[in-house]
Amino acid sequence: MFSQLFGNYLVGQKIISQEDYREVIKQQLNARVKLGTIAVAEELLTEEQVEMLNKLQMQVDKRFGDLAVERGLLTEEQVQQLVKKQGNPYMQFLQVLLESGKADVRQVDAQLKAFQRENGFSDADMTALKNDDYDALMPIFAFSSKPFVTEIASLVIRNINRFVTRDFYIGPIRHVDKLEYRYLAGQHTKGDYDLYIAFAEEEENGGFVALASPFAGEKFEQTDADVYDAVCEFVNCNSGLFAADVSNKGVNLDLEPTYVYESQRVTGMVYALPVYIENHRLELLIAVDSKVEMGQTPLEPPTDILVCNQNVDSSQETILVVDDSKMSRKMLRSILEEAGYAVIAEAANGEEGLGAYKLYRPTLVTMDITMPKLDGIEALEQIRAFDGEAKVVMITAAGQQQKIIEALKLGAAKFITKPFEQSEVLSVIQSVIK
Repeated sequence: MFSQLFGNYLVGQKIISQEDYREVIKQQLNARVKLGTIAVAEELLTEEQVEMLNKLQMQVDKRFGDLAVERGLLTEEQVQQLVKKQGNPYMQFLQVLLESGKADVRQVDAQLKAFQRENGFSDADMTALKNDDYDALMPIFAFSSKPFVTEIASLVIRNINRFVTRDFYIGPIRHVDKLEYRYLAGQHTKGDYDLYIAFAEEEENGGFVALASPFAGEKFEQTDADVYDAVCEFVNCNSGLFAADVSNKGVNLDLEPTYVYESQRVTGMVYALPVYIENHRLELLIAVDSKVEMGQTPLEPPTDILVCNQNVDSSQETILVVDDSKMSRKMLRSILEEAGYAVIAEAANGEEGLGAYKLYRPTLVTMDITMPKLDGIEALEQIRAFDGEAKVVMITAAGQQQKIIEALKLGAAKFITKPFEQSEVLSVIQSVIK
């Protein structure tokens, strides 16, 4: 993040051009390799182990190296050696900038001191910036007297770095009572606290696309339903991780379905943290126990039952996939069909899922818990009332332990945790069908 902040400062001071800045950032990002990639190259981990640890990071908010040590896959000494091989972000930026010939050491040193003075950063702040130490940086950029605001902002920023891109930076958090936007996607979490987490794009500048494309692993060209879906899944991931973390402290939170608004206004006291992803600006919005309206009229999510396979072989087991996220349905369908199952239909909410079950009578249903119209728990109950032998596997994000317990009591066979790990999905499906 330091490279982007200081690089933009140098652009503003006309030391380098915007084109020079983007080229330096591009070279620096290519220079710093992920810990997992280095570990595979050093034959310390397999690609399968790295994939497992990456997915586990979306279920528990921990660093890659810490998880590898906890799982007994690496020692702390090995992790430290891997970190050293990644390199210091500041030194990488400085090296690439100087090698480009666009600035010299004296210029950079003078501008660095001016950058520190202008922003009021202490020497400790600068050390944290140069090392991209987000835990130390977030109280500087996102301090709030409200409970959890800084924690949530820190969680989201770490996950942007982990799962979206390292080409980003943030600005100081603001407390606003209204905010007009072009696009907004978020989630409401109820319980011991009333919590809102959302992303807003005030003017159309590609911010939603910049967030959605790397997270979904697809190249989106414009903001559309698929982009909304990916942004909502990213918010859901963060909401779930936060709910799971605070549940260990005795705080109970229940995730509501995600929502999307276009060209409306946020009203009520909300914290807004500017986030620049590849220089596209978004606002991370956080509200805790405040009377907030994210908009007046949300977009209606798609509800049509999608028939995926009409030519089912008699030897194939059929599966109905019910999830309000198209991204999640696509990932799950890919895993199942590759293993030889027939995904006979998809549904985007519990109401449609119930109708699809009655129509197609599949061997098994995968049922997301948090959905609009009829949630997964209600749909499970009604499917089991219709067919007491129905096999239903619940799909859950982190932080939904109470919902899982409730679903198991109502007859759910097992559950699968997002993000999907192929081996876990197939193991659960096979065990339930048998």
